[in-house]
Order: sequence, then C-alpha cells, then structure tokens
Amino acid sequence: MSAMSTYLEDKLVNHVLRNTAYTTPGTVVYVGLIKYYDAAVVEAGTLTQEIATAGSTAYNRVQVTGWDASANGATQNTGAITFPTATADWNGVSGVIITDNATPGAGNVLLHGSLTTARDVKNGDVFKFNAGDLDVTFA
Repeated sequence: MSAMSTYLEDKLVNHVLRNTAYTTPGTVVYVGLIKYYDAAVVEAGTLTQEIATAGSTAYNRVQVTGWDASANGATQNTGAITFPTATADWNGVSGVIITDNATPGAGNVLLHGSLTTARDVKNGDVFKFNAGDLDVTFA
C-alpha cells in the first residue's frame, strides 16, 4: 500500500507548512477491504466500493494497533489482521484502505492501495493478512 489520500496529504501539508494543528488518529486506525479497487474513486473519498456496508455479509473493518518500527519510510503489521467470517459472498477483493473510523463507508481514508493478487471471498471464507503481510510505504 503506497497511496496517501488527498485528505491526509492536505492535513500534513497544513500541519508542517502552515502550523495548522492536526490531531492524528494515533494507534486507532482501521483496515478495510475494497472490491474492484480504483485509486481515483477511493481518492475522491467515495467508499461505495468497500465490501458491503449493510446486510448479512458480516463484513466489518478491523482495528490495527501493531506496526513495526518504520525504516526507510516503510512499515508493516506486526500481528494478524483477521476479518470476520463472510456470511455471504464478498466477491472480488482487490484493494485495502486504512481509515480513521470503524464504520464501513464512513470516516476518512488515510492510505489505500491494491492487493498484489485479488481474492474472491465466498460465504464461509475468512480474509486475513498474516503478520508482516500488509506493507505500507511512503515514497
């Protein structure tokens, strides 16, 4: 994952160059999944492609607090990120977001990117990033 959202870019520019306060989400960030990932759509703050935000799919974002020490502008998750068992087909998952809100479809996207390989999540499947599998790089 290497794309920073316009929301976060604006907050950082204003904070660093204009001395405007920015309250970070701290260690309270959430990982969500995007089907049919399109960077421009996510960048615009439109989360209509996030896995079903209502209904009986059991999808929910996962809070992640463990990231390894940053080196060369990169970090990765230190523990597994395990989503709930799908109770309906989620279909193609091709992207991931990091947000400041637990509620699917809500909050601000901070970072986003495509998965190396898309995955078709079916009813009964568990989508999971093992420790070290979600790489975040600031280039």
